[in-house]
Amino acid sequence: MSLHELIQRSSLPNPELSASDASHLLATHYGIEGALELLGSQQDLNLRVDSPQGRFVLKVCHGSYASDELQAQHAALEHLAREGLPVPRVVPARDGQGLLSLNIGEQALHVRLLEYLEGEPLTRRPYLGPELRVAMGHLCAQVDRALAGFTHPGLTRTLQWDPRQASALIQQLLPVLSEQPERLAQVRQAASEAQARLGQFAAQLPAQAVHLDLTDDNTLWQRTPQRGWALKGIIDFGDLSHTWRIAELSVTCAGLLHHCEGDPFGILPVVTAYQRENPLTEAELRALWPLILNRAAVLVLSTAQQIRLNPDNPYLQANASHEWGIFDVATSVPAALMESAILAAAGVATSPPRLTDAARLFPNLPAARVNVLDLGVLSPLWEAGNWEASGAVDKQLAAALPGFAAAASRYGEYCLAQTRPDVAEAPETFALHVRLQLAEEQALQAPFAGHWVSEGPAWCLQGEHWTLWLEGVGLDTAPATVTAGQPLGRACGVVTVQLSQPGLTPPAFTTPARAQAWQALCPSPAVLLGWACDAPELEDAQALLARRDASFARSQKHYYEAPPRIERGWRNHLIDMQGRSYLDMLNNVAVLGHGHPRMAEVSRRQWSLLNTNSRFHYGALAEFSERLLALAPSSMDRVFLVNSGSEANDLAIRLAWAYSGGRDLLSVLEAYHGWTVATDAISTSIADNPKALETRPGWVHPVVAPNTYRGVYRGPGSTADYLRSVTDTLARLDEQGRQVAGFICEPVYGNAGGISLPPGYLEQVYQQVRARGGVCIADEVQVGYGRLGTHFWGFEEQGVVPDIITMAKGMGNGQPLGVVITRREIAEALEAEGYFFSSAGGSPVSCAIGMAVLDVMEEEGLWENARTTGGYFRQRLDELVARFPLAGAAHGSGFYLGLELVRDRDTLEPATEETALLCERLRELGIFMQPTGDYLNILKIKPPMCTTRRSVDFFVDSVAKVLAEDL
Repeated sequence: MSLHELIQRSSLPNPELSASDASHLLATHYGIEGALELLGSQQDLNLRVDSPQGRFVLKVCHGSYASDELQAQHAALEHLAREGLPVPRVVPARDGQGLLSLNIGEQALHVRLLEYLEGEPLTRRPYLGPELRVAMGHLCAQVDRALAGFTHPGLTRTLQWDPRQASALIQQLLPVLSEQPERLAQVRQAASEAQARLGQFAAQLPAQAVHLDLTDDNTLWQRTPQRGWALKGIIDFGDLSHTWRIAELSVTCAGLLHHCEGDPFGILPVVTAYQRENPLTEAELRALWPLILNRAAVLVLSTAQQIRLNPDNPYLQANASHEWGIFDVATSVPAALMESAILAAAGVATSPPRLTDAARLFPNLPAARVNVLDLGVLSPLWEAGNWEASGAVDKQLAAALPGFAAAASRYGEYCLAQTRPDVAEAPETFALHVRLQLAEEQALQAPFAGHWVSEGPAWCLQGEHWTLWLEGVGLDTAPATVTAGQPLGRACGVVTVQLSQPGLTPPAFTTPARAQAWQALCPSPAVLLGWACDAPELEDAQALLARRDASFARSQKHYYEAPPRIERGWRNHLIDMQGRSYLDMLNNVAVLGHGHPRMAEVSRRQWSLLNTNSRFHYGALAEFSERLLALAPSSMDRVFLVNSGSEANDLAIRLAWAYSGGRDLLSVLEAYHGWTVATDAISTSIADNPKALETRPGWVHPVVAPNTYRGVYRGPGSTADYLRSVTDTLARLDEQGRQVAGFICEPVYGNAGGISLPPGYLEQVYQQVRARGGVCIADEVQVGYGRLGTHFWGFEEQGVVPDIITMAKGMGNGQPLGVVITRREIAEALEAEGYFFSSAGGSPVSCAIGMAVLDVMEEEGLWENARTTGGYFRQRLDELVARFPLAGAAHGSGFYLGLELVRDRDTLEPATEETALLCERLRELGIFMQPTGDYLNILKIKPPMCTTRRSVDFFVDSVAKVLAEDL
C-alpha cells in the first residue's frame, strides 16, 4: 500500500454500528447478550460489553484492513501471553473463528471480541511520578524482548505510525494546519531538525516486531495503598508492526511527556529503566529524541486531520490538546541537549571535542591577579540573606576587586544567589559560565579561528567545534572573520565568558537535573582564561548518606528514603548543596527561622566570653530565669534549666514523685513525651514506638485519648465521656491504696495534629488529681511559647493553671535548651532527695540565646504573626477540607496545625499510604513535610514562626495540586 493510500485509509471516519445491530451481532455470532458502552477510538469502533458471561470488548474496524494484519495481532497476543505478560484473550465466535468479516448495511467490517481487562489507563492523570515512569520503561523493555523473536506475515505492511514513514507522512499532512500558520511553522521546523539528526543513524538501527503504541492510554494499572502501582494489562495492538526497535521506546516516551509537568527530562527514568532491561546501541539512543519529535509531529497532524473528517468525535477533541501539549514539551529544549541527557541516563560515556590549543582570551591578565570567588551554598561571603539582594553576585565581585586586576566567579558552581524560595520548580543554580569584574581595561584576542558576530547583547565567536559567548565587552565593531590570536578589541567592567557547541544558545545557569547534559555541551572556559575557574565537584548526597548509615545508629532515622543534603537555612527555608530552597513546614525547633543573624552574633559573643555550668555564678542565669517566670502564671516562682524536652519531662516526673510521695502517673494514650526511660514509659504513641502499649511499666496508667475528631467519643460535647476514663482509673488506684503522683498531658493534643481537648477536660482532671495529692504537668514542649497564636501557653485554652510546665524545642531556636517551671514547694521537694544538676542546662551560652530568642520574637512580631498568618493558614486548610474528600479535617491554630487525611469521612479510615505519598510529592515540589499521629495520616504542620503568607499560599496550593492528582 502506498503512503497516499495509507493516508486515505487512515482518513476514514469511524465505522457506524447501531446499538441494535451490535446486540444482534453479539447474540448471533457469540451467544452473548449484555449492556453496551462506547469506548474511545481514533478510527475504529470499540464497545464494552457487560454480560452475565463477563466483560468483553467488541472491536469493529473497516473491511479495508487486511485480515492478515488482524491475525498478526491475535498471534502476538498469544505469544505475549505465553511470555507471562497480561494481554487480553481473543474470544472465538460460535464457529470457532477469532476474526469475523461481515457486511452490515452497506459497510464491510471486520469484527473481533476480546476479553476486557480491568485497570486504569493513565492518560488523564496530569502527573506520573518517577515510580510509574520507571515501570513504563521496564514494561517497554519487557515487551520488546518478548517480541524480538516474533514473526508473522501480517507484520510486513505499511503503517501510518511506522517512524520510517514519519518524514514523508508529515510533509503530506502539513496542509491540515494551513489555517494555523504559527503552528504549521513550528511543526515544519521540528520535523526538519528531527529528520536531519535521524538521518545520521537510521542505517544503524536494528528492527524487530514492536507493539508501537505502549502508551499511558494502552497500559492498564491498579494502585493499592500497600503495594503501589501494579500492571494489569496491555491493550490495543492495532499498530503492531516490524520496524526499528527503538521506535517502541520513542512512542512510550512521547506519550509520557504529557505527564512530566512540562519538563522533557522527565522521560530520563524511562530510558534508564529500559536500558537496564534491554540495552540499546549508541545509535539507537542518539536516534531516540528525533523519533520522539517526529512522533509528536505525527500525533498533532493526524488528529487535526481526523477532526476535519469527524469534528464531533469527543475522543479526538480530547486528544488534540493532549497531543499539542506533548509537542510543546518536546520542542521546548534543544535536541542536542536531550541527546546528551539520554546518553547520560543510559550510562553511555561520550567524548566531545577538546579545546586544548586555544589562545588566551585576555592575553595580559595573569592568573595570579585574578581573585576567584566561592559563591556556592556554603560560601562565607553569603550571610544574613544577602544573596537575595538584586545584583548580589556583582556586588561580591566588586567587593573582592581591590588589590586584583579582576574578580571572577567559578564555572560549575551551584550559586546560592540563584535560589528561589516558595517555587515548585528546581531553580537554575548551576553556572555554565564565568563572570568577571575587571579593574581596568583588558585587551581581547580570539582564542580560536571563527566568525565574530554580534548576537543581541552578546558577542559571539563561532568556530568549527566551539562557540565563544561574551557579554559586557561593549564593542561597537569587529572583524567578521578572525584567526586564532587576532586582537578583538578591549573589554572593561563586568564580562561574562561562556563556551558551547555550535548551533546552541546556552543559558547562563541551568537546573541541577540538567547540569550534566549541559556540561557536555558547554564546557569550562578555563583553557581560554588561563586560570583554574572550576568549582570543585560536590560529594554525592547518597554517598554521604551511606557514610552516615555506616556509623550512625540506625534507630536515629532520617526524613525520606533519598533525602537531599541540607547544609544551610534562611528564615523558613532550608537549602540543599545544589542551591534549592525547600519550604520548611515542620521544624518547630527553629521558631525564629534558620540562620538568624542575632543568634549567630549572640552565641559568638557569649562563646568568646564564657561557657560553663550553672554551678558557677553569672548574670545570664538569673536574668533568663526571671524572664521565664514573667511569662508563666503568677503562682509559679521556680525554674529548672535543662537541655531538651525529654529531660524537662523526665524531671517533671521526678518532681511529681518527690512532691506527692507516690509513683503512679496518669498519661494520655497516643501521646509522645520523650526518649528517656521515664518519658518513654509515659509515651503511648505507637507511631513512635510500635510496642508502646505492650511495654508500659506498672506505675504508668494511660487514659483514653481525648481525641474529639477520631476518638471513641466525638465532638465538643464528649467531655464527660472522656472524663470517665480518668475517673475510673483514679478509683481503681484508690481501691488499691496507691498514691497518685500526677497527670501529664499536652494541653493541645499535639501528636494528633493539634486537636483541642474537649471543653473543661483539663479543669476537671486537674481537680480530681489534686484532690488525691497529685500534681498536674502541662507538656508545652511542642505547643507552647506562643506557637498557637491565640494563647502563649496551651493550657490557657482550657482556662487552667498546671502545677508544672515543661518547655523546650523553640526556646533556643536550635540551641539545646529546656525548662521546667513550677512552684517553690514542688521544687524543694526534690531537694530533700538530693541535688539536681544538668551539665549544660542553663549555661551562659544557652541563657544568652534563650533571652535573644525572646527579644527577637517580640521585636519581629512573631507572636502576632502566629496569630494573624496562622489564622490565615487555618482558613486555607479549611478550604482544602471543603474541596477534597481525602482531606478529612484541619486541626490546631497559629503555627501548630494538622491536616488529617482519611479515605472515608464516616469511618475515618486513615489514609496512611496516601499521606506518605503526599509528603514525598511535596518534597519534589520543594516542601518539607512529614506525617504524624498514631496512623501517620496527619500532616505535621509546625513551621518557623516567621512563616509568611506567601509561604502559606505556596504550601496550601501545592497540597491542593497533589490532592488533585488523585494520590
